Amino acid sequence: MKKAILISFLWIFICQAYAQDFPILKHYDQQHLYRIALPLGGIGTGTVSISGKGELRDWEIMNRPAKGFSGGQMGNGVPFFSIFIKEANGKTHTKGLMGPLDPVDYQDKEGRPVDNHGIPRFRQVSFDATYPFGQVNLSDPALPVSVRLKAFNPFVPTDSEASGMPLAVLRYEVKNTTNQPITVSVCGLMRNFIGNDGSKTRMDWKGDLIPIGAKNNQNIFRKSAKVQGIFMYSDSVKKDTEQWGTMALTTPAQTGVSYRRSSRSNDWENALLDFWDDFSQDGRLTDKDKLTDNDPQASLAVSMEIPANQTRTFTFYITWHFPNRFAWSSENVGNYYATQYSDAWEVAENTAERLPELERQTVTFVKAFMKSKLPDVIKEAALFNLSTLRSQTVFRIKDGTMMGWEGCMDNYGSCQGSCTHVWNYEQATGFLFGQLAQTMRKVEFGPALDETGFMSFRVGLPIKTNAQQYKAAAADGQMGTIMRFYRDWQLSGDLQLLQQFYPAVKRSLQFAWLQGGWDGNKDGIMEGCQHNTMDVEYYGPNPQMQIWYLGALRAMEEMATAMNEPIFAAECRQLFEQGRKFADEHLFNGEYYEQIVQTASSKDLILKATVASGRAYTENPPYQLGKGCLVDQLIGQYMAHVYGLGYLVKPEHVQKTLQSIFKYNHRASMFNHFNNMRSYALGDEAALLMASYPRGGRPTVPFPYFSEVMTGFEYTAAIGMLYEGQRDAGLQCIKNIRNRYDGAKRSPFDEAECGHHYARAMTSWGAVIALTGFQYSGVQKTMSFSSQEGTFFWSNGYAYGTVDIKKLGQGFSVKLTSLKGNVPLERFTLGKITKSFEANTVLKEREPFSILLR
Repeated sequence: MKKAILISFLWIFICQAYAQDFPILKHYDQQHLYRIALPLGGIGTGTVSISGKGELRDWEIMNRPAKGFSGGQMGNGVPFFSIFIKEANGKTHTKGLMGPLDPVDYQDKEGRPVDNHGIPRFRQVSFDATYPFGQVNLSDPALPVSVRLKAFNPFVPTDSEASGMPLAVLRYEVKNTTNQPITVSVCGLMRNFIGNDGSKTRMDWKGDLIPIGAKNNQNIFRKSAKVQGIFMYSDSVKKDTEQWGTMALTTPAQTGVSYRRSSRSNDWENALLDFWDDFSQDGRLTDKDKLTDNDPQASLAVSMEIPANQTRTFTFYITWHFPNRFAWSSENVGNYYATQYSDAWEVAENTAERLPELERQTVTFVKAFMKSKLPDVIKEAALFNLSTLRSQTVFRIKDGTMMGWEGCMDNYGSCQGSCTHVWNYEQATGFLFGQLAQTMRKVEFGPALDETGFMSFRVGLPIKTNAQQYKAAAADGQMGTIMRFYRDWQLSGDLQLLQQFYPAVKRSLQFAWLQGGWDGNKDGIMEGCQHNTMDVEYYGPNPQMQIWYLGALRAMEEMATAMNEPIFAAECRQLFEQGRKFADEHLFNGEYYEQIVQTASSKDLILKATVASGRAYTENPPYQLGKGCLVDQLIGQYMAHVYGLGYLVKPEHVQKTLQSIFKYNHRASMFNHFNNMRSYALGDEAALLMASYPRGGRPTVPFPYFSEVMTGFEYTAAIGMLYEGQRDAGLQCIKNIRNRYDGAKRSPFDEAECGHHYARAMTSWGAVIALTGFQYSGVQKTMSFSSQEGTFFWSNGYAYGTVDIKKLGQGFSVKLTSLKGNVPLERFTLGKITKSFEANTVLKEREPFSILLR
């Protein structure tokens, strides 16, 4: 008995010791919780989300999106956690660890409006977040406890392995608010829904659609030195399907654990009643080994005594392992994460062993980022959109290559192929996980590129046989990908990467010069048929594609110079200068850049690969920009700033254009705005329109999205404004976005475009780079920041850390720290002041540099 008590106290001490506090960036009160769903899972693993009220929702762990799927049949008894409390006077309480239902959910045709509608809940709830951490705060005047649920999955920049674990960590901190000791049990309940991904349904006798699952799924109890809990598997689901795999509900607790492998059969909802009666009796579970349903209901509880006015922590892991992914392929391309573990139980055991260190590293990252002297809305936009990396938008095939949809519909991926003209915008992957970004470049300039330089802007799967399955090239996608390759080479300093792929990158630029192509007469001006991210072809010179092209020419010039090809470098420079001159003289109208609509005289003069829509026009092409003021017309310039390529067009024109975008495209209210397409801003919400026509001349049939609002494009304009010193306007645009994603109307972790968790929105990371002035070149071994006092976060995809800048007389005192990774550094620049170091100098992890600049 004494030994058991000692072990129990030891476990409690360990749990309290490694539980890390994290700084809170955003607080959501009870009126702003309805839409919150924070995804818990790793990069490429799928997720389950925690709601603002503590519910588990959107179980997207079986290789596809599953919005609204709660892990079982809708109603009472889908996965949830509950608490049993016994006071010193013998009084007991049993509650679901969830906040109250919203009145909007009360009405239903048959009294089953939402999941777990009949479970007693806490009366008061709020939510705090600093991604990847979410915290649900529960309290109730009638209860002798308050509860904080801290939920997360490790997120460690530069370490995709640590950031790619298929699990959700749920830590319930229960505080005894009385002056007497109490006994508390926390319990998780889950059905074994393997085989049921939420996408296949049948009609039940009430007329409701019920997901179809497997038959006779199995739950077993396991215990090891690290974890114990319920391991779930299925013998009936076919082993070559996406829905085949394993799940586990476990705890690292070694004492006070009880469990049930099943419940009674669920006729008339009696499975839940049977569980509730058992748990409510004394907080301990009585096992039932007879599995009565096809998806048997398992439960796992941890009990302990909590002294007066003290807090104890109850930790649970939900882990999964579903190895078969098809995505947009007819063949199984697999999941990289599944090659790292044999099943969900191994994930749990691995987690228990590594979690203290991984949590420490995650908190270190979050604290370093939060210390940065940046407006909170910038931190929120950058940090919260990182959740897209862990959504079903992103996956890693069996060999580790990162792939992506554009976004996710409710039950399927949206727009396949790691679409270049969408993924061009995002900056998070390159600056936080450089090796993952490189895997995408190696596909784009490898199997997706043919001998002519044609790049399929949507990559087919499997890569080895179908990479070029989609026979179309996107002008912005291909030019932007050249710029991204330049970025990844610069950030990594990897000369071998450049040497290996330089011929392919060069060929991809030369594709623009093919007869009938984007710049078929090779004059530095894109006037051909240009498929682009508006999902149409523009005909004739236009700012969006032209400035992308100028950025690609500049990037190619730098790479050609590094490869000792001065003639080709000079050719790129000449075309750049010609194209730049044309853009400033012929596309800039005094306020912004606009399109000159022109077509070839014959379809024979249009390169077939440039016509993604399948129909070429030689006169009156529909879906053009024309004289419109386009929200992201300077996307190429924004990327040139981020990548250190300088101005692509006249600086004064850039500044005026951004002022015009805010003047003409910004709407303080959308209440009176007409929009014939999709609405991502409504009512009195403020936003930046995709296009406006202040000078008239709107085409009768403009490009499809002209009247819409989409966050990735808004960020592009806003970050451009920040780079040009238009801070107030840029911040206002970003505030507008985040105000729309306020928890009540939309989830703060799900910026949508063509689908949930849209990849383009991760361009928000660029705001961090813009306001810090950070640039790093691993090629030149240089790092620079703008000359402003404060502490700032930096990352280059292979290391990250902080810089502390203090004014010192006529100069500055700088402390430069790497918190993870080593950084070759031979020159440091702050504003216009530069300090050089000896050759082969390295900023080493946890060994700060002190630098005086005068």
